[in-house]
Amino acid sequence: MCLAVPMKVVEIAGDMAVVESAGLRREVGIMLLDKVKLGDWLIVHAGFAISKLTKKQARETLSLFKEMGPLA
Repeated sequence: MCLAVPMKVVEIAGDMAVVESAGLRREVGIMLLDKVKLGDWLIVHAGFAISKLTKKQARETLSLFKEMGPLA
């Protein structure tokens, strides 16, 4: 099963960004999106940011993931 996860941008370098969620950091490609800024919330899938979302949307989604429990 594949899952896209909301993650917050903490660093940007060209077409790459470091994103963070629940203490986990990953480097992802941001070339599919326009005007990504520090602090933006992104939907990340397979190493790429595929969509932006609001902080509220990110919190709601992460809350739902937490309610679901472990996925493995």
